Amino acid sequence: MVAHNQVAADNAISTAAEPRRRPEPSSSSSSSSTSSPSSAAPARLRPCPAAAAPAPGDTHFRTFRSHAEYRRITRASALLDACGFYWGPLSVHGAHERLRAEPVGTFLVRDSRQRNCFFALSVKMASGPTSIRVHFQAGRFHLDGSRESFDCLFELLEHYVAAPRRMLGAPLRQRRVRPLQELCRQRIVATVGRENLARIPLNPVLLDYLSSFPFQI
Repeated sequence: MVAHNQVAADNAISTAAEPRRRPEPSSSSSSSSTSSPSSAAPARLRPCPAAAAPAPGDTHFRTFRSHAEYRRITRASALLDACGFYWGPLSVHGAHERLRAEPVGTFLVRDSRQRNCFFALSVKMASGPTSIRVHFQAGRFHLDGSRESFDCLFELLEHYVAAPRRMLGAPLRQRRVRPLQELCRQRIVATVGRENLARIPLNPVLLDYLSSFPFQI
């Protein structure tokens, strides 16, 4: 799992639990500007092709280009561990089999097996399950084929859940029954907004819990 890899002092990630292939440096970069959801034309998203079997001893995790990149990925990994719908090194076939009987829009996040890519989004579409790479370029996350980019992976997910076309619906969690405190936190965040959480008159322990996952997914 991404979250459990050890990160060296020089901001490089050590070999992951499941061997991956080391990517070549990307020859092109995606636009780092945030597109307005209301003004940007919807982009055609490209499904992930099937990945070749990884070579033993290799890893697909590249060296971070800056400490800011390192912080973004480690925060995303911590949030993924807390969200309940991160399936770690689940294969494309395994993800699609789990989604096949689910309603359209059901999705999960897993580790990508593609080169130079940390995560993948697997979603049940009307035509069946598909997977889309989640790129991390210039410190921002975007789906393969989309020009819209986000500072946070979960802001990206929230955007596609709330978008008029509703590409994403409900996440497929590993535990079907969620703890009551998680449901309460989600309702509070949806009611007051994550930007206003610090203004709620609660003790620091409860405020820390609310801010540990300030998203509506």
